[in-house]
Amino acid sequence: MTIKGVLFDFSGTLFRAESTESWLRGALRAAGLTLPEGKLAEAAHALESVGALPGGGRPPRLPEGFDEVWRTRDASAELHRAAYTGISRQVLLPGPLHDALYDRHMVPDAWNPYPDAHGVLSALREHGIAVGVVSNIGWDLRPVFREHGLDPYVGAYVLSYEHGIQKPDPRLFAAACDALGIAPEDTLMVGDDRRADGGAAALGCRVHFVDHLPVTHRPDGLRPVLDLLG
Repeated sequence: MTIKGVLFDFSGTLFRAESTESWLRGALRAAGLTLPEGKLAEAAHALESVGALPGGGRPPRLPEGFDEVWRTRDASAELHRAAYTGISRQVLLPGPLHDALYDRHMVPDAWNPYPDAHGVLSALREHGIAVGVVSNIGWDLRPVFREHGLDPYVGAYVLSYEHGIQKPDPRLFAAACDALGIAPEDTLMVGDDRRADGGAAALGCRVHFVDHLPVTHRPDGLRPVLDLLG
Protein backbone atom coordinates (compact mmCIF):
# COMPACT_ATOMS: atom_id res chain seq x y z
CA MET A 1 0.00 0.00 0.00
CA THR A 2 1.43 3.34 -1.08
CA ILE A 3 0.16 6.28 0.93
CA LYS A 4 -0.83 9.22 -1.27
CA GLY A 5 -2.82 11.17 1.31
CA VAL A 6 -2.99 11.53 5.09
CA LEU A 7 -6.08 12.64 6.99
CA PHE A 8 -5.62 14.05 10.49
CA ASP A 9 -8.00 14.56 13.35
CA PHE A 10 -7.77 17.95 15.09
CA SER A 11 -8.05 17.87 18.89
CA GLY A 12 -5.70 15.43 20.57
CA THR A 13 -3.95 14.69 17.28
CA LEU A 14 -2.50 17.86 15.74
CA PHE A 15 -3.55 20.29 18.48
CA ARG A 16 -4.33 20.20 22.19
CA ALA A 17 -6.62 22.61 24.03
CA GLU A 18 -5.16 24.88 26.71
CA SER A 19 -5.45 23.95 30.38
CA THR A 20 -8.77 24.42 32.13
CA GLU A 21 -7.37 27.22 34.28
CA SER A 22 -6.01 29.06 31.24
CA TRP A 23 -9.38 28.59 29.53
CA LEU A 24 -11.22 30.07 32.49
CA ARG A 25 -8.82 33.02 32.78
CA GLY A 26 -9.24 33.80 29.08
CA ALA A 27 -13.02 33.68 29.35
CA LEU A 28 -12.98 35.96 32.39
CA ARG A 29 -10.88 38.51 30.53
CA ALA A 30 -13.17 38.41 27.50
CA ALA A 31 -16.27 38.83 29.66
CA GLY A 32 -14.75 41.64 31.72
CA LEU A 33 -15.19 39.60 34.91
CA THR A 34 -12.87 38.73 37.76
CA LEU A 35 -12.73 36.06 40.43
CA PRO A 36 -10.49 35.99 43.50
CA GLU A 37 -7.58 33.61 42.95
CA GLY A 38 -8.96 31.08 45.41
CA LYS A 39 -12.38 31.07 43.76
CA LEU A 40 -10.79 30.91 40.32
CA ALA A 41 -8.81 27.82 41.26
CA GLU A 42 -11.94 26.20 42.72
CA ALA A 43 -13.96 27.01 39.59
CA ALA A 44 -11.23 25.66 37.29
CA HIS A 45 -11.11 22.43 39.28
CA ALA A 46 -14.90 22.11 39.17
CA LEU A 47 -14.99 22.69 35.40
CA GLU A 48 -12.28 20.10 34.90
CA SER A 49 -14.06 17.57 37.10
CA VAL A 50 -17.22 17.71 34.96
CA GLY A 51 -15.26 17.67 31.67
CA ALA A 52 -16.53 21.06 30.51
CA LEU A 53 -13.55 22.00 28.31
CA PRO A 54 -14.30 21.19 24.65
CA GLY A 55 -11.57 19.06 23.17
CA GLY A 56 -10.64 17.65 26.54
CA GLY A 57 -12.29 14.26 26.12
CA ARG A 58 -15.61 12.72 27.10
CA PRO A 59 -17.08 14.17 30.32
CA PRO A 60 -17.26 11.70 33.22
CA ARG A 61 -20.99 12.43 33.52
CA LEU A 62 -23.64 14.22 31.51
CA PRO A 63 -26.48 16.45 32.73
CA GLU A 64 -29.77 14.59 33.01
CA GLY A 65 -31.49 14.21 29.65
CA PHE A 66 -28.33 15.20 27.72
CA ASP A 67 -27.52 11.85 26.16
CA GLU A 68 -28.95 12.68 22.73
CA VAL A 69 -27.51 16.20 22.69
CA TRP A 70 -24.09 14.75 23.47
CA ARG A 71 -24.41 11.96 20.90
CA THR A 72 -25.22 14.40 18.09
CA ARG A 73 -23.25 17.44 19.32
CA ASP A 74 -20.91 17.59 16.33
CA ALA A 75 -23.67 17.56 13.71
CA SER A 76 -24.33 21.30 13.99
CA ALA A 77 -22.96 24.48 15.53
CA GLU A 78 -26.10 24.86 17.63
CA LEU A 79 -25.90 21.37 19.12
CA HIS A 80 -22.20 21.76 19.85
CA ARG A 81 -22.73 24.97 21.80
CA ALA A 82 -25.74 23.52 23.63
CA ALA A 83 -23.78 20.43 24.63
CA TYR A 84 -20.77 22.18 26.06
CA THR A 85 -22.51 25.12 27.68
CA GLY A 86 -24.90 22.60 29.22
CA ILE A 87 -21.99 20.70 30.73
CA SER A 88 -20.30 23.85 32.05
CA ARG A 89 -23.56 25.03 33.63
CA GLN A 90 -23.20 22.18 36.10
CA VAL A 91 -20.68 24.51 37.75
CA LEU A 92 -22.06 27.61 39.48
CA LEU A 93 -20.50 30.61 37.72
CA PRO A 94 -21.66 34.13 36.80
CA GLY A 95 -24.30 33.71 34.06
CA PRO A 96 -22.45 35.35 31.12
CA LEU A 97 -19.36 33.29 31.79
CA HIS A 98 -20.71 30.05 30.33
CA ASP A 99 -21.10 31.53 26.86
CA ALA A 100 -17.76 33.30 27.28
CA LEU A 101 -16.14 29.95 28.05
CA TYR A 102 -17.58 28.45 24.90
CA ASP A 103 -16.46 31.42 22.82
CA ARG A 104 -12.98 31.27 24.35
CA HIS A 105 -12.33 27.71 23.23
CA MET A 106 -12.77 28.74 19.58
CA VAL A 107 -9.99 31.36 19.54
CA PRO A 108 -6.62 30.31 18.07
CA ASP A 109 -4.57 31.00 21.18
CA ALA A 110 -6.69 28.53 23.16
CA TRP A 111 -4.96 25.78 21.16
CA ASN A 112 -1.37 24.59 20.97
CA PRO A 113 0.03 22.44 18.16
CA TYR A 114 1.93 19.35 19.19
CA PRO A 115 5.69 19.98 18.96
CA ASP A 116 6.18 17.79 15.89
CA ALA A 117 3.06 18.86 13.98
CA HIS A 118 4.78 21.46 11.83
CA GLY A 119 7.71 19.21 10.98
CA VAL A 120 5.54 16.22 10.07
CA LEU A 121 3.15 18.24 7.89
CA SER A 122 6.10 19.92 6.19
CA ALA A 123 7.73 16.55 5.50
CA LEU A 124 4.48 15.20 4.04
CA ARG A 125 4.35 18.12 1.62
CA GLU A 126 7.98 17.51 0.63
CA HIS A 127 7.03 13.90 -0.16
CA GLY A 128 4.08 15.06 -2.28
CA ILE A 129 1.55 13.60 0.15
CA ALA A 130 -1.86 15.30 0.25
CA VAL A 131 -3.07 16.34 3.71
CA GLY A 132 -6.62 16.76 4.97
CA VAL A 133 -8.20 17.47 8.35
CA VAL A 134 -11.31 15.52 9.35
CA SER A 135 -12.83 16.69 12.61
CA ASN A 136 -15.94 16.17 14.69
CA ILE A 137 -16.49 19.78 15.66
CA GLY A 138 -19.13 22.50 15.84
CA TRP A 139 -17.11 25.53 14.67
CA ASP A 140 -14.62 26.63 12.03
CA LEU A 141 -11.13 25.56 13.06
CA ARG A 142 -9.40 27.00 9.98
CA PRO A 143 -8.31 30.20 11.82
CA VAL A 144 -6.49 28.00 14.37
CA PHE A 145 -4.41 26.45 11.59
CA ARG A 146 -3.76 29.82 9.98
CA GLU A 147 -2.67 31.45 13.25
CA HIS A 148 -0.24 28.64 14.03
CA GLY A 149 1.19 28.42 10.51
CA LEU A 150 -0.15 24.98 9.60
CA ASP A 151 -2.80 26.01 7.08
CA PRO A 152 -0.42 26.00 4.06
CA TYR A 153 0.02 22.24 4.47
CA VAL A 154 -3.69 21.38 4.51
CA GLY A 155 -5.43 20.70 1.23
CA ALA A 156 -8.93 20.14 2.60
CA TYR A 157 -10.89 20.60 5.82
CA VAL A 158 -13.87 18.30 6.33
CA LEU A 159 -15.75 19.37 9.45
CA SER A 160 -18.71 17.45 10.81
CA TYR A 161 -20.94 20.45 11.47
CA GLU A 162 -20.56 21.61 7.87
CA HIS A 163 -21.70 18.21 6.57
CA GLY A 164 -24.26 17.31 9.23
CA ILE A 165 -22.58 13.93 9.80
CA GLN A 166 -20.05 12.77 12.37
CA LYS A 167 -17.20 10.32 12.55
CA PRO A 168 -17.21 7.31 12.52
CA ASP A 169 -19.65 7.71 9.60
CA PRO A 170 -17.57 6.67 6.55
CA ARG A 171 -19.20 9.42 4.49
CA LEU A 172 -17.13 12.06 6.29
CA PHE A 173 -13.87 10.31 5.40
CA ALA A 174 -15.12 9.77 1.85
CA ALA A 175 -15.77 13.51 1.52
CA ALA A 176 -12.18 14.19 2.58
CA CYS A 177 -10.75 11.69 0.10
CA ASP A 178 -12.87 13.19 -2.67
CA ALA A 179 -11.75 16.71 -1.75
CA LEU A 180 -8.10 15.65 -1.99
CA GLY A 181 -8.65 13.55 -5.10
CA ILE A 182 -7.25 10.36 -3.57
CA ALA A 183 -8.68 6.87 -3.20
CA PRO A 184 -9.47 5.60 0.31
CA GLU A 185 -7.15 2.63 -0.15
CA ASP A 186 -4.27 5.09 -0.71
CA THR A 187 -5.16 7.07 2.42
CA LEU A 188 -3.96 6.99 6.02
CA MET A 189 -6.20 8.35 8.79
CA VAL A 190 -4.42 9.57 11.93
CA GLY A 191 -6.41 10.22 15.10
CA ASP A 192 -6.67 9.68 18.83
CA ASP A 193 -10.20 8.24 19.06
CA ARG A 194 -10.39 4.56 18.20
CA ARG A 195 -14.13 4.62 17.67
CA ALA A 196 -14.52 7.89 15.77
CA ASP A 197 -11.30 7.90 13.76
CA GLY A 198 -11.36 4.14 13.38
CA GLY A 199 -14.43 4.56 11.19
CA ALA A 200 -12.12 5.31 8.28
CA ALA A 201 -11.20 1.62 8.13
CA ALA A 202 -14.72 0.79 6.91
CA LEU A 203 -13.95 2.88 3.84
CA GLY A 204 -10.70 1.05 3.17
CA CYS A 205 -8.33 3.58 4.71
CA ARG A 206 -5.40 2.55 6.82
CA VAL A 207 -5.66 3.94 10.37
CA HIS A 208 -2.97 5.00 12.84
CA PHE A 209 -3.68 6.11 16.40
CA VAL A 210 -1.85 8.58 18.63
CA ASP A 211 -2.28 9.25 22.34
CA HIS A 212 -4.35 12.27 23.44
CA LEU A 213 -1.79 13.74 25.85
CA PRO A 214 -0.67 17.24 26.88
CA VAL A 215 1.72 18.75 24.35
CA THR A 216 4.58 18.59 26.86
CA HIS A 217 4.06 14.82 27.22
CA ARG A 218 3.98 13.97 23.52
CA PRO A 219 6.88 15.65 21.74
CA ASP A 220 7.14 13.22 18.82
CA GLY A 221 3.92 11.21 18.71
CA LEU A 222 3.27 12.12 15.07
CA ARG A 223 6.71 11.11 13.80
CA PRO A 224 5.75 7.45 13.18
CA VAL A 225 3.37 8.67 10.47
CA LEU A 226 6.38 9.33 8.26
CA ASP A 227 7.53 5.74 8.69
CA LEU A 228 4.20 4.49 7.36
CA LEU A 229 4.46 6.19 3.98
CA GLY A 230 5.87 3.10 2.28
